[in-house]
Amino acid sequence: MPAKSILITGCSSGIGYDAAHALHKRGWQVFATCRKQADCDRLTGEGLTSFRLDYEDEATISAALQSCLAATGGTLDAIFNNGAFAIPGPVEDLSRDALRCIFEANFFGPFDLIRQAMPILRQQGHGRIVNCSSVLGLTAMRYRGAYNATKFALEGMTDTLRLELRDTNIHAILIEPGPIKTDFRKNAIKQFERWVDWENSMLRDHYEAVLLNKLKKVGTRPDPGELGPEAVTAKLIHALESPNPKPRYFVTWPTYLSATLRRLLPTRAMDGVFGRM
Repeated sequence: MPAKSILITGCSSGIGYDAAHALHKRGWQVFATCRKQADCDRLTGEGLTSFRLDYEDEATISAALQSCLAATGGTLDAIFNNGAFAIPGPVEDLSRDALRCIFEANFFGPFDLIRQAMPILRQQGHGRIVNCSSVLGLTAMRYRGAYNATKFALEGMTDTLRLELRDTNIHAILIEPGPIKTDFRKNAIKQFERWVDWENSMLRDHYEAVLLNKLKKVGTRPDPGELGPEAVTAKLIHALESPNPKPRYFVTWPTYLSATLRRLLPTRAMDGVFGRM
């Protein structure tokens, strides 16, 4: 039997990096993609098959998929849409351009990849589409509006896709990590500096008193319930290899707790809990 194949995005570090190496060791034919060619070259040196895929660059999505199909003879068993970033900041300070940029990367790109892969999955009669969401796709938190919005959108579209595929052997699956030890939060600072003009904001005093200090502390200590990326990989392996995968996989206890509270508490009570975070 030929090795099963998977295309993974966002493999330069963190969740994607761990998943790519773990699945490669399990015998999967892994296509580990990154936004930057330098990261692809590094992964190639580590024994992985790697090429560029930047969700914000439509041409790289098509080229990456074609590279996979050329290597497998026209098949692809799974996709793990993992790449994403955050733009921290109050909603009122998020420009249209900032929102357009983050939706290109976190939402439009992943579903463009899915759309292009669907003819292959339907023709071969099987496949796994695994989308990496977040605890912030289940519950909103302050100053994370842009990321909240993209993950809520990803949840809704994945749920719809799952319903549309229920009579096939193609499974649409969500993984909800919660706090994971990666460079995600450090990268968010770069996006904040690029997009948020806090010095000219009506909330400048609040930035100086609270928000900038919070950003500086990012990554200096673990968040409650934080796990390593291997915890996500363990759920991903079940999603890919189980004959009956779950629609959703929670990873950390904050995600389990958030999902439970969302079912049990009225909206104002939820606001009271998460409005302090």
